[in-house]
Amino acid sequence: MIPRAFYTAAQPAQTLPLIRTALVRPSCCCRGRGRSRRSWPRELQQPGLRGSLGSTISVKLASPKSTLSSHKISSARSAQIARHLSSSSSTPPNNTAGQSIMASPSPYKVRRVGAPNTLEHRVYIEKDGVPISPFHDVPLYANEQQTILNMIVEIPRWTNGKMEISKEELLNPIKQDVKKGKLRFVRNCFPHKGYLWNYGAFPQTWEDPNVIHPETKAKGDNDPLDVCEIGELVGYPGQIKQVKVLGVMALLDEEETDWKVIVIDVNDPLAPKLNDVEDVERHLPGLLRATNEWFRIYKIPDGKPENQFAFTGECKNKKYATDIVRECAEAWEKLITGKTTPGDISTTNLSVKQSPSRISPDQLPHIPQNENVAPAPIDPSIDKWFFISGAAA
Repeated sequence: MIPRAFYTAAQPAQTLPLIRTALVRPSCCCRGRGRSRRSWPRELQQPGLRGSLGSTISVKLASPKSTLSSHKISSARSAQIARHLSSSSSTPPNNTAGQSIMASPSPYKVRRVGAPNTLEHRVYIEKDGVPISPFHDVPLYANEQQTILNMIVEIPRWTNGKMEISKEELLNPIKQDVKKGKLRFVRNCFPHKGYLWNYGAFPQTWEDPNVIHPETKAKGDNDPLDVCEIGELVGYPGQIKQVKVLGVMALLDEEETDWKVIVIDVNDPLAPKLNDVEDVERHLPGLLRATNEWFRIYKIPDGKPENQFAFTGECKNKKYATDIVRECAEAWEKLITGKTTPGDISTTNLSVKQSPSRISPDQLPHIPQNENVAPAPIDPSIDKWFFISGAAA
């Protein structure tokens, strides 16, 4: 039975996110069972403290000076929290897989035009003061070994505005998606607020709508490859993060294959410990299951059916994900060189030598300089929570 949204709630209370200090090791969409409720600390066995995923426990803060003195946690759980905290800042082990990878300084800057939360707002990427295309001019790989990739952040974690690279506009600036003349915002499906990760895309990739994937049995969605960055720092639209690939999920969205690549910023304290998909569940328990749920239900409040996943929702490993990235990079190369008809996609670029759409900087039309304009106000209804029947099923 398709889940449905049956309540809308008031603006969600401020909660304390427990990301790497989870008190309960939950089950995951691709691993074994979690701990039973009986093994929780007595203070956490109260009704209402367990989220719909069984993976998130939020403690409402009365004020910034509030303490957890009224929720005494057993010494065993305190020790577990300490271990989680130390794991995010400890020195990585002396081995190749765990060695820290440092990102090189970014040559890119952001040029913002118009006020955020308006139809006119655009985020351009520039290099050496010249606007470029984040779709075509930013290289996919950030090092010769092709182990570090560039990611374009479109939507920062915990925000709702549906920002995306504009495929149709010249130089493909980032803008907020529009439907029926109105700006698009994703709804908050309890217990989530906005996007769970820094969400964005890999440059120089394309999911070809003319090709049916042999395993998902569905065509590509005609977009750059989507990326979920799970590091601790919140990004900003237009930021170019250097990341490493950990895994991939295959969302089936309206009969199209919509890959979601799981990555982490190479500068994140936990990056040396995350080298494949199983490491994500080990160090960030519950995140993959929450990711699966979020993508399944996020369109339900807008009256659409639940999304489905290929591979029964399993998050495929790093090797599989790397193969998907290469396939989409090859599809983009055919697109940018004219071997594939672009349709409505703007392929104008300043750097791809073999592209018939390459132009020089002096051929660019005038693009306004950076404008630090205050965001326009957002309708308070965007902060509502929607409770989805059967979301945790």
